[in-house]
Amino acid sequence: MTIVFCRARRLVLGLFAATLAPLALAQTPIKFQLDWRFEGPAALFLASGAKGYYKAAGLDVTIDAGNGSGGTVTRVASGAYDMGFADLAALMEFHANNPDAANKPVAVMMVYNNTPAAVLTLKKNAIKSPADLNGKKLGAPVFDAGRRGFPIFAKANNVASVSWISMDPPLRETMLARGEVDAITGFSFTSLLNLEARGVRTEDIVVMPYAQHGVKLYGNVIIASPKLMKENPQAVKSFLSAFLKGAKEVMANPDASIDYVKARDGIINVDLEKRRLRMAIDSVVASPDARAEGFGVVVPGRLALMASQVSDAFATKTRVDAAAVWSDAYLPAKAELNILPAGKK
Repeated sequence: MTIVFCRARRLVLGLFAATLAPLALAQTPIKFQLDWRFEGPAALFLASGAKGYYKAAGLDVTIDAGNGSGGTVTRVASGAYDMGFADLAALMEFHANNPDAANKPVAVMMVYNNTPAAVLTLKKNAIKSPADLNGKKLGAPVFDAGRRGFPIFAKANNVASVSWISMDPPLRETMLARGEVDAITGFSFTSLLNLEARGVRTEDIVVMPYAQHGVKLYGNVIIASPKLMKENPQAVKSFLSAFLKGAKEVMANPDASIDYVKARDGIINVDLEKRRLRMAIDSVVASPDARAEGFGVVVPGRLALMASQVSDAFATKTRVDAAAVWSDAYLPAKAELNILPAGKK
């Protein structure tokens, strides 16, 4: 009797395991590329992987570091990646310069409601406002988002002319600290901390964020391949829902979330990345504009204005079509998008 029972039990367990096996294989693979290295803000995406939220949503998500938004857009367009995180201006430029491309990525969720781009200088350079930039020497890599969008900043602040010095990203803050350029453009929460790392005191740094000087460009968005959107729209929706769960927890407890970043890059400066993440959350993710508009979405009029500004500033081959670069068809319900932490009093 005991032998028969054991055999029956093994048979049932075997059938149960066989039933589960296809479910395990049913995980949809998603290759996702960030805009940059594994730094503080990457925790917003890494958290859902570490907590198992992507897996619970039926996804097998691989997250890789990037080397700039332009590269991320191109790799999603090529099919090398299914989804990514990139500057909306870079996506707009790709669309307008490649009108016949078959697989132009589409933005499906707004994450950085404001561009992190800023002009940074040192107090000793006597540049206190944008008007003081006239005739000055600015430095940035040629692909830097702030440099590409500088004509918009210049127009909004009556900056007539500047000269540019190009360099690789690691040299940007070094050249400013050495006095080889008068100012630089870059992401505020990246260049500020990089200057500090080069021995510049925080109180000696002047930061002019684009968002605080008349430039309401959107920043980074989650982008998806049209191929994935067409063939597996549920995968896109599931990714966004899973991302929201992790991002909400990161914003509620940013310091602890740096562990997810350190797990991907063991040599990061933990304290520095904690600061970088908090700065990113405060300045571009949970910014006043994001709180007013709501996380994840765009305002059509603001998007259309940005499309026009990018067309002019980037001198694109064709005009940017705002309707072609953005889709809200995959966004979760409004209640699910409500992930921003309580405002500071």
